[in-house]
Amino acid sequence: MTQAPGNPGTGSSPDTKSRRRLGGMVLGRYGVWLGLAALPKDPAELRKLAAELEGLGFSALWLGGSWGSDLSIPAELLAASSQLVVGTSIANIWRDPAEQLAASFTGLDRQYGERFVLGIGPGHHTQVDLHHDRYARPLAALGTFLDALDAAEPPVPVPRRALAALGPKALTMAAERSAGALPYFTTPEHTRQAREIVGATTFLAPEQKLVLADDPDRARELARGALKYYLELPNYVNSWRRLGFAETDFQNGGSDRLIDALFGWGTPQTALERVREHLAAGADHVCIQPIPSDRNPLIDLRVIAAELA
Repeated sequence: MTQAPGNPGTGSSPDTKSRRRLGGMVLGRYGVWLGLAALPKDPAELRKLAAELEGLGFSALWLGGSWGSDLSIPAELLAASSQLVVGTSIANIWRDPAEQLAASFTGLDRQYGERFVLGIGPGHHTQVDLHHDRYARPLAALGTFLDALDAAEPPVPVPRRALAALGPKALTMAAERSAGALPYFTTPEHTRQAREIVGATTFLAPEQKLVLADDPDRARELARGALKYYLELPNYVNSWRRLGFAETDFQNGGSDRLIDALFGWGTPQTALERVREHLAAGADHVCIQPIPSDRNPLIDLRVIAAELA
């Protein structure tokens, strides 16, 4: 494996050395990204999750999925923590009217202050077709949705929202119409290119998947399990094409070259070098998603937090 070990920072938590602003919120370098399937169904367990992540020193929890205006789960997470920032990654513009989403945002804001980030995006045509049978000009539709958030009473403030962004046009829109960009399933090279596009002041928070397995065959097996769904989504495949990957990289579950570029894997120290590469390439904050082997993701996150500290 080519990923070299890095030098862990010093301090009592992952985020003691460097903190970045997103609107009025202050975030550290490291957050956690968890999909809906990884979240506990029991509200009491959900609250325990938020408290433990905050105790481990992670500054933010990004909620994967296709969120609408029902923000009850983010509310539970915010209620169970005192400083943890919670963000959607993403709220899908096709799910509910912008005015309805803005009202839900305002409710959270009034109750918990500046600790919630509304991550927004158009999702994918396979998701949208399940609900609306349409997916036309998604970037234009996103712009129209942002117009409606601006016109809502009260509006969703620009410093409190971020956009899912992979391609240059989406990244430009994120810089012009939000506080930040949330690239998903990318590489440090994408982060470098994204920073050039969005400029120095836009908050840039890529997601990074980590597999804590140092056997190459096992690590790549787990990675391919996580990759399989995304190989069917043109948005991601096109993004990887722009990064120089060929059609052969998308066959048979993904080439070793693709796997090794998209996932940090190996020992905790080695896997986390990929996170540090994003920071070196211009990321303000990295959303760490563990890909566990038949176990609670918190087990891996405890190990990751200890290594970062």
